[in-house]
Amino acid sequence: MARARDSLEPGTMLDCYRIVDTIGKGGFSLIYLAEDEETGDEVVIKEFMPKRLARRHDDGRLVPVDSKQRESLYRSRRLFFQEAKVMASLQHPHIVAVLNMFMRNDTGYIVMQHERGRNLGQFVHDRGGELSTTLLMRIFIPLLDALNTMHARAMLHLDVKPGNIHLRNGHDPLLLDLGAAQVLTVGGSTASHVITAGYSPPEQYRHGGKIGPWTDVYAVGASLRCCMEGRTPQPAPDRLTEDKVVPAAEQFADLYPHWLLEITDRSMLLNPNQRPRDAGEMLEIMQRNAHPGMRVA
Repeated sequence: MARARDSLEPGTMLDCYRIVDTIGKGGFSLIYLAEDEETGDEVVIKEFMPKRLARRHDDGRLVPVDSKQRESLYRSRRLFFQEAKVMASLQHPHIVAVLNMFMRNDTGYIVMQHERGRNLGQFVHDRGGELSTTLLMRIFIPLLDALNTMHARAMLHLDVKPGNIHLRNGHDPLLLDLGAAQVLTVGGSTASHVITAGYSPPEQYRHGGKIGPWTDVYAVGASLRCCMEGRTPQPAPDRLTEDKVVPAAEQFADLYPHWLLEITDRSMLLNPNQRPRDAGEMLEIMQRNAHPGMRVA
């Protein structure tokens, strides 16, 4: 008998890892804090658990909600392990490190390094926006360096947002959740299945829309804007109907340098051909304007 989608109980053993607590839930996964019984280290474990496709059986196994979802469930599980392989291949100090991956309970698990800190989205909410220029540079230059590594390897993140940026000690950023990541095909990939209102650009919504590094660029610009304004920007489809986003160069002229406001506005242009072409172009602009004494990666 299957039961509703729920978390594994504290104390549950997965391989050599003991579940301590559930620390997050998403549309396709559950996130746990766990302890490696062999080393005593704290780790984060991401369990594949798509709420629309699967339920947990009484014996802990993952089962489809009905027979019609079986193929979709298996296909999504393959994509989950694709994410793990992408993450493991991207060894970068500002991309979350994968320690292990394995199958149990007819589902998949990704074991990641646990980094103490706080979520940028919550930090911005608590502060009400208006993060300083120095702090924005400290966060977004390393973040863009991480994205540039992905773009240079023809990979796209496709879900950049404050909620997927973890701030370690000293506001040192870590890019999380590569669940939407794709390998770029010749001429650009087709539209992604993951959409986050306010951070996904128009092409990400369209069936057959041409996505590329410029898609991540929009999300970075929208994240910068959120850090300034303290709230999620207007969703792209609504902007196409009636754009209510006041240019940052006008709204925040008294708070931030013009070059930063300009790159924020350019990155959020609805026409992808008018945005910076990739994270590398944005990174070059930020590094060129960084204070000489500022650490940039």
